Amino acid sequence: MKHVLVALLRVYRAVISPLYGQVCRYHPSCSAYALEAVQEHGSIRGSWLAMRRLGRCHPWAAGGYDPVPSRTRPPRSGVAAPSPQQGA
Repeated sequence: MKHVLVALLRVYRAVISPLYGQVCRYHPSCSAYALEAVQEHGSIRGSWLAMRRLGRCHPWAAGGYDPVPSRTRPPRSGVAAPSPQQGA
């Protein structure tokens, strides 16, 4: 499924996207964001990230730099892993 989505996004970027020109408010463009998200996170999470991005893209959006989040999650702060008790 991931390969199908990547192929569809590449076709869109090659055929349809040039017809619109530079209209995206964000960098990278929404189609580039979607392509990178699917390649980085897989078809389900990547599609979800792309849909969220498209939902933020509207005439009143500030726009700007909006990279795809990295795959690794930072450790939660303030939560320490329990240590096993020795010789109770």
